[in-house]
Amino acid sequence: MLRFDLAEFPQSVVLAAEHRDDAPGWTGELATARRAVRLQEVRAVYYRRPGLPAVSSQVAEIYRDWAVSQALVGMVQVLSSLPVVWMHHPDVYRTSAHKPGQLVTASTAGLRVPRSFIGNSLESARRWGESIGGSLACKPVAAASLTLPDSPPTMLPTRRVEVSDLDESLELTAHYLQEWVPKDYEVRLTVVGRRMFPVAIHARSDKAKADWRADYDALEYEPVTIPGEVAEGVRRFMNAYRLNYGAFDFGVRPDGEWIFYECNPAGQWQFIAKATGLPIAEAHASLLQGAVS
Repeated sequence: MLRFDLAEFPQSVVLAAEHRDDAPGWTGELATARRAVRLQEVRAVYYRRPGLPAVSSQVAEIYRDWAVSQALVGMVQVLSSLPVVWMHHPDVYRTSAHKPGQLVTASTAGLRVPRSFIGNSLESARRWGESIGGSLACKPVAAASLTLPDSPPTMLPTRRVEVSDLDESLELTAHYLQEWVPKDYEVRLTVVGRRMFPVAIHARSDKAKADWRADYDALEYEPVTIPGEVAEGVRRFMNAYRLNYGAFDFGVRPDGEWIFYECNPAGQWQFIAKATGLPIAEAHASLLQGAVS
C-alpha cells in the first residue's frame, strides 16, 4: 500500500507514467520517499480530501497557478484512467457532492425531502417561509468552512430560524432554507458498496438537536433497522450518481417517517464505527479488494 497526500506532489512525490500505442493503459511508477508502486499493479484507489499540489518556490509567482493545475490534472487523471476500484472517484465526487442536485435526485429516487428554498431574494424568501407555516432551518448550501481571525477553520451549523428573523443580510449571497422537520432523532446511514450501516443519533442538548455536529459530547448512538422503502431509495440514489460510498443524514419524524437531508460522498465514518463497533472499516477493505457486497 502506498499512502500520500496530493499536496506532496510534485516536490516529494515522483510520477513517471508512460502510454504506448500498443497498450491500453498507463504503465510506470509512482514513488514517495518511503516506497514506490508500479501503476500496472495498482488494484484500488482510496481518494479522500487531498490537498492541492504545492509547487516549488523556484516556480515564479506568475506561473504558479498554471504549474499547480498541471500537477493536479497530471496526477489525478493518470490515476483516474487506471481500470481499478475507486472510492470517492474525483469525477463522481464532484457530481454528487452538492445539495441542490441531491434534493432532486433523492426525490426522484423516492426519498422524502424537506421543502426547500435557495436564493438571495428577501421578498421571495419571506413569502416562501410564510407558506411553510412554521419554523425554518437555515444551513450552508456548500460544504465550505469559515476561517475567522485567530480561529481555526470551522463549519457553520444548521440554525432554527423564524420568518421574522430573515433580514437584508439574506441578499448578500445565496441562502439555503428548509422547513423545520420535527424529529425524534436523526440517523447517520453509512453505505459501503451494498452494505448499509444505519445508526440513530440521539441528541441530548439544544445545540445538538439543531445540528448534532455542533455538540458531539451530547450524542448517543444506537444501531437501528432501515425501512425497506428507504433502503431502496438509497440504492437508487447511489446508482444515479455511481457512488460506492455515502454518508447519509436523515431525520426521523415522530410518526417514524425518514426524511432525507443530504449525502456526503466523502463523509466521516470512524466516529460511528468506534461508538457502535459496526464493521465499517472491514466493509471498506472488502470493497477496495474487489468484493461486491
